Amino acid sequence: MKRISILGCGWLGFPLAEKLLAEGFQVKGSVTTRSKLKNLSAVGIEPYCMVLNEEKVQLKDAGFFDTDLVIVAIPPKRVDFIETIFPAQIKQLIGLLEKYQVPRVLFISSTSVYNELGGKVTEEDVLLPEKPSGKALVLAELLLTQNRNFKTTVLRFGGLIGADRNPARFLSRKVDAVSGGKPVNLIHQDDCIGIILEIINQQVWGETFNACCPVHPSRQDFYERASKVSGIPAPEFSDEKVPFKLVDSSRLIHRLNYEFKYPSPLDYLNLVNAE
Repeated sequence: MKRISILGCGWLGFPLAEKLLAEGFQVKGSVTTRSKLKNLSAVGIEPYCMVLNEEKVQLKDAGFFDTDLVIVAIPPKRVDFIETIFPAQIKQLIGLLEKYQVPRVLFISSTSVYNELGGKVTEEDVLLPEKPSGKALVLAELLLTQNRNFKTTVLRFGGLIGADRNPARFLSRKVDAVSGGKPVNLIHQDDCIGIILEIINQQVWGETFNACCPVHPSRQDFYERASKVSGIPAPEFSDEKVPFKLVDSSRLIHRLNYEFKYPSPLDYLNLVNAE
């Protein structure tokens, strides 16, 4: 495998492309606006402008699909009817994957495909998501994994932290007290990229993996410490018992023999605090 195309060179896709380039791969990347093309070419990414719509794909140069692997790193947008819009976009993408005979796909999904029933969730659990974005991802996963024209591996990432994403900002906007005992399911950008590299290097296709830090501190513990590091006031926490999920990444750890750079999201906060 020498050629890799990344659909969506954003917060995850762009640094992933840079890492793949450093590893010696030829990397093609897509963005949705032409003004961003120069950012890709400046670091050696072969740039493409592509927009996935429900009815068609806007793409002038099909060279993007002359590749050994397409990494799909575009999350569902928070819009009305996303449960039907995003799967329709994926259907349009699949048409091109088939047309240009792309052999492999790596789909970046999310742990939002699981509902919060108060316990551990694994890849074998029935998917009954509550949020529209989770429902959209479940349908997208099925469309890709059930297609026999290419092999798809699905990565279900937890909440993304690291780089320029301040994990304290979300809860700092809360007005009412939030339950502090709920465990967090997070993963650092460095581990996201590290896991993807292992999948590529080990040629692990046709699999589905959860990908979260194996240690799950409580919401109160994590966000209070994140607030101290960032200087953003922490919200008030309550002892209210609420539904939760604890995402198990054991399958990924054993299958890839992967060692997390940040086994706990608190490890990342400790590093930031030390700096």
